[in-house]
Amino acid sequence: MRGSCLCKSIEYEVSQLDSAIAHCACHTCRKAHAAAFNTAASVKHNHFRWFKGEHLLTGYQSSPGKTRFFCSNCGSHLIACRDGRDYLVLRVATLDDDPLITPEFQIWASHTVPWLCDAPTETVYPEWEPGHQ
Repeated sequence: MRGSCLCKSIEYEVSQLDSAIAHCACHTCRKAHAAAFNTAASVKHNHFRWFKGEHLLTGYQSSPGKTRFFCSNCGSHLIACRDGRDYLVLRVATLDDDPLITPEFQIWASHTVPWLCDAPTETVYPEWEPGHQ
């Protein structure tokens, strides 16, 4: 699967997603994405590669040990990395190809904005999903 930022200056390739797709409504995801929630999936580092424009990435440490990477031209948030993890967190909305699966659950529902009226079709948890590490 291929993906890119809004201005197409950065492109990447993912051979597979290594987790379910999930929505996150936490305060930091809402601010970072300027949206009611972020949609993400884990990808092991060896299943991901930058195809073009990696030098245009800019990082921001949004919480201790977590860096969000975005395009320095258009501002698209592409991935996040946590220190010591063997995977990155892919912003699924930046995929140009259909991952052929749909979101399975939502996390941090306790931070959901009151103006979001959509009834979720996935399982909803008040914080992290059971078993999250």
